[in-house]
Amino acid sequence: MGKQTNIRLDDAVKAAAEERAKRRGLSLQGYVADLIEADVNQSRAAFMAGAATFLAEYADAFEAEVGEDRYPGPLEGPAESAPRDAA
Repeated sequence: MGKQTNIRLDDAVKAAAEERAKRRGLSLQGYVADLIEADVNQSRAAFMAGAATFLAEYADAFEAEVGEDRYPGPLEGPAESAPRDAA
């Protein structure tokens, strides 16, 4: 469920935005929400593309520096537990 946000617009900007929203068959609220969502998604996509490029470019350097995963996760098999009365 979305959260409500209030914004202030200059009268001329609001009128232009309402006209654009109407041409798209949207309310002003829907139009503004679509603009914000598109901007956020574009920024996210640009970041992910940059991160992928960075990782591809430096993968060999990371492998040479770090090598195998030093922390592969929990050990396999049941873990030994301390006696209940151990402090």
